Amino acid sequence: MADISGSRGQALSLEEIAQYHEDVLSSLKYYFNEVSAYSTERFFDYTPSEREDELKTRVDETSLRSILILLASIEASFRVDYESRCRRRLKDDLSRAFRKIHKEKDERVSLEQDILQAWRIHFLESKWLIGELRTAFRFRHWLAHGRYWQPKIGRNFDYESIYDLAVAVNQELFGDRLVFP
Repeated sequence: MADISGSRGQALSLEEIAQYHEDVLSSLKYYFNEVSAYSTERFFDYTPSEREDELKTRVDETSLRSILILLASIEASFRVDYESRCRRRLKDDLSRAFRKIHKEKDERVSLEQDILQAWRIHFLESKWLIGELRTAFRFRHWLAHGRYWQPKIGRNFDYESIYDLAVAVNQELFGDRLVFP
């Protein structure tokens, strides 16, 4: 069981998420390899093509799960920043906008409609990045709600593109000072 007593709770850093993702991919590849101890029993009646297809399915599913964790971490970073700016009563325009939102909405603040919109207004140079985030969060909604409809998001996401987006958010918006909670 994870120790949640620290200041980070159970949150993982980007590096921890990436390492976990790579470990699981390596484990899957080993498990599906015909020389593994599990291979003979688990895949005794599979053709090489069937084994490869099932491995690809497992890798794809693992990537979707890792994407979900990355996007949840991005959201957590924005919410931690929002709460910190409100609590510290910073004097910059974004912090003032956040305090106004907090006064109006208290705990019902929306990531996309309130927090990201304020970032978009007050950091025009990051407008493209905020747009990418909004699209990625539409993808996350599809993942989190069971994938029972065909998403209309205008582009495809994979683990690498979402990881790169998380790194860009940390560098461009938070100046590397907020490593995902």
